[in-house]
Amino acid sequence: MLQHNTAQFGMTSPTPADGDIRTENGTRRIFIDGYWIRHYEPPDETPSNHRKLIISLTRRAFHHTEAGINTPGHNLDIAREAHEKETDPDRKRVNAAMLAGALFNRATDIFTSVVDLDRRGVTLSREDGLMRECSACFLEAMELGKQVRHYSGEEGIDELWGEPCKAYTMSIAAFYTQRYLKIAQTMRSIDRVTTAMHTAFTDNAQFRELTPVLEAFSKAAQAHTETSKGDLAFFSIWPRFVAASEQLERVEPPHTDASWPEVKPHYHFCLKLIRDGRNLISYMAGARVPMPVSSRNYLMTLDRFSTESAPILKAARPG
Repeated sequence: MLQHNTAQFGMTSPTPADGDIRTENGTRRIFIDGYWIRHYEPPDETPSNHRKLIISLTRRAFHHTEAGINTPGHNLDIAREAHEKETDPDRKRVNAAMLAGALFNRATDIFTSVVDLDRRGVTLSREDGLMRECSACFLEAMELGKQVRHYSGEEGIDELWGEPCKAYTMSIAAFYTQRYLKIAQTMRSIDRVTTAMHTAFTDNAQFRELTPVLEAFSKAAQAHTETSKGDLAFFSIWPRFVAASEQLERVEPPHTDASWPEVKPHYHFCLKLIRDGRNLISYMAGARVPMPVSSRNYLMTLDRFSTESAPILKAARPG
């Protein structure tokens, strides 16, 4: 089931190297870490474009993370005091996420002001006090990002949270390059989860109808991962992804003797894992990060299903 997308796009010969760029059916792609990924030319390296990139990444980070942490930068001192005073571990984690939000917003506010000054002919070096404060805010926000969760409550989203900081320290072109690597890693994680689902469920003849639906969803998710919302192709890729997701949600294995007390919980466990896998792949595709913590936890649960539940369902009589 695990397949790199080289064959999918007919780009198997000659053997590509990382960074190779080719055009297939009118779509420009770059080869990174085993995957052909949609390629977008980075904008010119100007302070204004750098600011646009950082603001866009900051908004994207808040969009994919838990609610309530988009704290205004002017409330940074209040957010820090609340975090320092909190003693309950669960509440302190949320305060840490709110502090991280305030730090990102403060850093973005400073960088926006610096760009405005640059437009007026006032250029600040990286050693200027404002620039040093901007750097410190980004770095602290990135460190606190380990406490930030995905909006679903899942963990392993700190790579997304660190992107505005990376964009601040890198050239725009260098940031685009590292994003292609992250997209390739996300595609590989989607492949890994898809393969594990295929192995866990389709060994049972009752679940084999899941195979084509799952494969279609996985490919649609990878297409979603690599495509910018500003790309006109998004108008066909997004509906394809949503439709594939809805089709996967409708899949139910044939009703075995699910009314039997010893079968029913395993049957519902199976349905839950199909939905959870779909959700996890959707989260990764949307955030464009592999979410290693959530992926590892899900794969461990699949292993438990294969050991404990799959044999019971396989032996159950058709309903």
